[in-house]
Amino acid sequence: MGIASGPVVQICWVTDDIEATERLLSEQFGVATWTRIPDVRFGPDTTTLRGAPVDCTLHVSLGYAGDLQLELIQPVAGPSIHREFLDAHGPGLHHVCFEVDDVDTACASAEAAGVPVLMRGSMMDGEIEFAYVDGSAGGAPYVELARIGPQMRELYDAVKNA
Repeated sequence: MGIASGPVVQICWVTDDIEATERLLSEQFGVATWTRIPDVRFGPDTTTLRGAPVDCTLHVSLGYAGDLQLELIQPVAGPSIHREFLDAHGPGLHHVCFEVDDVDTACASAEAAGVPVLMRGSMMDGEIEFAYVDGSAGGAPYVELARIGPQMRELYDAVKNA
């Protein structure tokens, strides 16, 4: 069995100008509306970067091209793989996200396959759990593995139907 067998549910770009990237991707992919969530904080009690607690803040924007969620992330403060990517490569395609049933199991499968888990976390009291693994062997900078709870799914559905 591979690391993830769930569907790809999201493609994400990292940017240094979330508003400009919203406009660009709306033009390129027909995203009618974006839902921007400023200053999303991931604290050291819920988030790690290479196994160490981390505190970072990101602007996030969500939109849909058909059924596929497009996510934009603009690092604001603190270390993250988003900041590392932006500093090393500039704005661009950052990750694809696979939905998984169990993040711990998916991370264990990744590690067993020699694919390092780089960043892990959760938000909304565990309503969503995520892990970013090295995706370079498959041609993507990162792969996100995410367990999406019912409240987060409701939020995503509201964004999709906005």
